Amino acid sequence: MPTSAEELAQLLDLETIDTNLFRGQQPDTTLQRVFGGQVAAQALVAAARTTLEELSVHSLHSYFLRPGDPNVAIVYDVDPVRDGKSFATRRVLARQHGRPIYAMTASFQVHEEGFEHQDQMPEVTAPEESLDLGEMYRSPDSPRADEWTRDWAALDLRWVGDSKHGLLGNERHPALARYWVRVSGRLPDDRLVHEAALTYASDLTLIRTSLVPHNVGLDGVQAASLDHSVWFHRPFRADEWLLYAQRSPSASGARGLIFGQLFTQEGVLVASVAQEGLIRPRPEA
Repeated sequence: MPTSAEELAQLLDLETIDTNLFRGQQPDTTLQRVFGGQVAAQALVAAARTTLEELSVHSLHSYFLRPGDPNVAIVYDVDPVRDGKSFATRRVLARQHGRPIYAMTASFQVHEEGFEHQDQMPEVTAPEESLDLGEMYRSPDSPRADEWTRDWAALDLRWVGDSKHGLLGNERHPALARYWVRVSGRLPDDRLVHEAALTYASDLTLIRTSLVPHNVGLDGVQAASLDHSVWFHRPFRADEWLLYAQRSPSASGARGLIFGQLFTQEGVLVASVAQEGLIRPRPEA
């Protein structure tokens, strides 16, 4: 995985193979399958490359179809479904070994002024006062030191708490978690790069939130992202702190549903996320 902001930007810079056809390279990784945030971010870049510059993404909706092979490049085939005066729609199919592994529909819009309202950001500790997960996992006595350095060093992730530890959980909301997240380093001043970087980071930690009430970690389940949606509300920089407030309203049928909201430090709601993930208990769990 990318170990710096520069490497993340390079990962998101796709090769154009032909009209509406792109190739995404793979990073060096210890993961056994492609990280879902990576394929979603690359698919978004592929879709955006086929639209006019004045359009920006306002939503994407996607399904993870098969585990991706981290040793093989991914080909992104973009279908320019519609180009209107205000909106454009793109469908993207990601393929490896001749088979689809991921499908996305993304919608783009020209900037418009209109009504404004938003949820209030939860009151939380500042990033500097929250638990630095990178520092914890990189410590010499951590069994995940090599994995974190190799796979997640491009992200700065701080744990604020969850409904089992530090956050006020109750019967109405038994599964809550909050994190601060940013790209670790400066990204180019390109709106699409920041939108793709947020998409990349948005797949991290969600499934874990659906497990909070059950006293089991990811090692105790067969876990995988099944679908993933992101709505982009307002401008932001992915290399500045964003509060990722997460809530899982339901777990059933070996699946967990998670909603997330991303706020700037000033309290501006910039994006919302929804995901359903596989959380199949392992026999020994």
